[in-house]
Amino acid sequence: MRIKVKLFAGLREVIGGDLDELIEADTITVAELHRHLEQSQPKLRPYLPALAIAVNEEFVLDDQQVLHDGDEVALIPPVSGGAGTESVPHFLVTPDVLDTRALRELVRGDLSGAIVLFEGVVRNRHEGHEVLRIEYQAYASMAQKQLQQVAEAVREELAVHDIAIHHRIGMLEVGEASLAIAVSAEHRGEAFAAALRAVDRVKESVPIWKKEHGPDGATWQQGVPARPARSPDRQPSPPIR
Repeated sequence: MRIKVKLFAGLREVIGGDLDELIEADTITVAELHRHLEQSQPKLRPYLPALAIAVNEEFVLDDQQVLHDGDEVALIPPVSGGAGTESVPHFLVTPDVLDTRALRELVRGDLSGAIVLFEGVVRNRHEGHEVLRIEYQAYASMAQKQLQQVAEAVREELAVHDIAIHHRIGMLEVGEASLAIAVSAEHRGEAFAAALRAVDRVKESVPIWKKEHGPDGATWQQGVPARPARSPDRQPSPPIR
């Protein structure tokens, strides 16, 4: 059987690209693939313990899950975390400039007494050193699914009406927004709390990585081990209008 293994961010640079692994078996579990990669890709060995694994764009919660010929496996490193609103999705990973006004209109409803807009902006210093620009990379198709799951998880915890989240990728200059989140709720307290919770969840579960470029070169930023934003068997809640 043949398994395609996708790599991202600094991991991709270490190995040189995605992997196409030929397995001499009809099936293999995620745990067995992990052991196979330890032997077939020694450069991966130091990184494997900290990686999350996704199969066909869904996080794997059971390392005994069986893989089949043609499955797409992604090794997820620790994550760093002018159109009408009819054409603007609630959840988006894009190289384009983020439009917070469009996000506001997406979540606005007559029952909502508060709308909170959050923008994460590239700053010129980080941990005492100068930052010239930041490069963001993503497993884009999976990242958009995780953005939706972040929103659903937050709505299950807090009494909010609607959430929209957009993340920008590519090379961003100082002052440009990389993350935009809009939350609507009946009261401001719930809206502020949900916006903060959503930012934290994005940084810990969405497969997006950043490389800081400074006067002395560029480095990938260390993050936290990625984990699912919500249980995959929970059904999403419709927005309140």
